[in-house]
Amino acid sequence: MLIKIKNSWDLTENDTTTEGHYHSRRDFIKAAGIMGVGAASSLMLPNMAMASALNAAPNPYDGRDIKDESTDIRAVTSYNNYYEFGMDKSDPSKNAHSLKTDPWSVTVDGECGKPGNYAIEDLIDFNALEERNYRMRCVEAWSMVIPWVGVSLSDVIKKLEPSSKAKYVYFETLEDGDQMPALGRGIIKWPYREGLRMDEALHPLTIMAVGLYGETLANQNGAPMRLVVPWKYGFKGVKSIVKISFLEKKPITSWMRLAPHEYGFYANVNPDVSHPRWSQSKERRIGDFSRRSTLMFNGYGEEVAHLYKGMNLRTNY
Repeated sequence: MLIKIKNSWDLTENDTTTEGHYHSRRDFIKAAGIMGVGAASSLMLPNMAMASALNAAPNPYDGRDIKDESTDIRAVTSYNNYYEFGMDKSDPSKNAHSLKTDPWSVTVDGECGKPGNYAIEDLIDFNALEERNYRMRCVEAWSMVIPWVGVSLSDVIKKLEPSSKAKYVYFETLEDGDQMPALGRGIIKWPYREGLRMDEALHPLTIMAVGLYGETLANQNGAPMRLVVPWKYGFKGVKSIVKISFLEKKPITSWMRLAPHEYGFYANVNPDVSHPRWSQSKERRIGDFSRRSTLMFNGYGEEVAHLYKGMNLRTNY
């Protein structure tokens, strides 16, 4: 098992809670108080594909400013945004069982030395997985703390040998109407697309996740591989990735195309910039009754603020 040097964003084992212990310690009805009776009832029986255990090295967090327990796995797998399977938070857990994730291939193109079609095993080193307990913040002002399992995105990118022209990395979600029942609703222009600046993509906090809570990703969480960028709002975490492109010019992402006055390319968590229809200064952690102050860069400012030095973070939202 690969053990890496401790980073400043890593949790100690005392700061996280195992799934079994968590279920015995926290009254699940707290989630009902936050999400309402209908949504909470959907947490009881998430419609999940059979998960398998993953062998991941612990990546302990120093707990400098976070002592949160991980969010209950029943909430993590049942309270989701995945519009290809429906608009309601409970729709993905009900409908994503139709997604077929094995075999899975990813197309790579653009400004790189190794374009082509790759099996997931060719991109992800499953012998070098780590568990990263990250805060995840949704633009809708709710949040979770999730123990993701994956590898640094930089490891994936380096295998593909981007050229000096590659300034951005662009990701694309599967588009398949037979497997994704809500595609016909035309909520956005499918397929779902997201992107990062190259330095963001190479940052050690950014991971390509293949699991959570020590097991393979549930379909509704973006199986079999998804992006996790913990200092950005959750919509940057493109799911079920089937294409990676290396681009010289900044791409237009799905939410930028749909509502450019509301969603920008960067999507950094910034409590001082309100969404046009609600404030981002407070958030509600799923499982808690009270609201808490939103942290700049979701609490990861010490690690990532330098990436945006000199930028106007109100204009570049």
